[in-house]
Amino acid sequence: MNDSSWGPPPQAGYWGPSEQGPVQGAAPPGPAYDAHDAQHTRPMPIAPDVPAHGGDQDDDRGAARLSGPLFRDETPQPPYDVRQSQQYDPPQAPSYGPYDMPQTPSYGTVPQNPEPMPDSSQPASAPQKKSAGRDLSAAIGVGVGLGVVIVASLFFVKAVFVGVIAVAVVVGLWELTRRLEERKGIKAPLVPLALGGAAMVVSGYVRGAEGAWVAMALTALAVLVWRMTEPPEGYLRDVTAGVFAAFYVPFLATFVAMMLTADDGPRRVLTFLLLTVVSDTGAYAIGWRFGRHKLAPRISPGKTREGLAGAVSFAMVAGALCMEFLIDDGTWWQGLLLGFAVAASATLGDLGESMIKRDLGIKDMGTLLPGHGGIMDRLDSLLPTAPVVWLLFVVFVGSG
Repeated sequence: MNDSSWGPPPQAGYWGPSEQGPVQGAAPPGPAYDAHDAQHTRPMPIAPDVPAHGGDQDDDRGAARLSGPLFRDETPQPPYDVRQSQQYDPPQAPSYGPYDMPQTPSYGTVPQNPEPMPDSSQPASAPQKKSAGRDLSAAIGVGVGLGVVIVASLFFVKAVFVGVIAVAVVVGLWELTRRLEERKGIKAPLVPLALGGAAMVVSGYVRGAEGAWVAMALTALAVLVWRMTEPPEGYLRDVTAGVFAAFYVPFLATFVAMMLTADDGPRRVLTFLLLTVVSDTGAYAIGWRFGRHKLAPRISPGKTREGLAGAVSFAMVAGALCMEFLIDDGTWWQGLLLGFAVAASATLGDLGESMIKRDLGIKDMGTLLPGHGGIMDRLDSLLPTAPVVWLLFVVFVGSG
């Protein structure tokens, strides 16, 4: 129902008959306000007769102003409260004729003072550049420092490099067991893991794969016995986590020590490290610049398929160069296969570590290395790649 359904508006000063009879000075009712139609017509609400501008010439307009909704089920925007006219100076009211009815505000009307639209002449803000997410300068500095230590120990004294592997294994086990206890309440025994892990690396270097397997079995047995000194609650959970940690960190790292035993062992280890680093670098560079399609969004939202393609491409080129110029009796096509395998295993290792950290609800395993996180955050790609590279070296050029 709209305002026009009420018929022609009344003349100024007349609002129909009252209980006391006709109002003095009121105009006679029009055709739409006779006695018969009054039974079917609801009277319009009356607003207090307050002059809007203080003059007698505005009395009629003030009396004709509506003060509320016509029906109870209508909820229009609240009109101007005439009581505020004593406190505030209202805006200039429009001039209505004797037969003009002021319109009530309703939904969908345009506000009188809309918010200004942004000026199209102003230049838009420049898009924000992608962020690497870490302190890149600190990460590069720490990476260069670690590279110098590794290369120096690798090419001068092999035993020193074996010690570097053992230290990295012990620190990695400490980070992993600490996080398991903090986030899940899992108490994997660190003492037998650390001693058995270091012994595993040395056994692999001295006795080869056989020594590594024996040390792994003895370490698992030590974990089972050591946990017996505590209450039985959570025993199975703790020893399972301990055996997993023994396999995941020291046993996989032992394959790096076994690479070192060959005549060209330092160059094999260098090739292994270079290909893994190049794979991670290619994935980061290409994924950061061109990454659009997520690789595994539920595991690691930052990894993309474009990044994986970059990792494979960079690693295959680097593998061909390394096998051709660093490895005795190696060929470029073997390097292509080696680079592809490294990119695949490094990516799977990174996703596996991401799965562990997501389950634990953490971003990094530690804070020991600025810009990198912890030791385990750097070993995530290296650990699963080590047995793959060791095996391919044995297949392509032999173990010696």
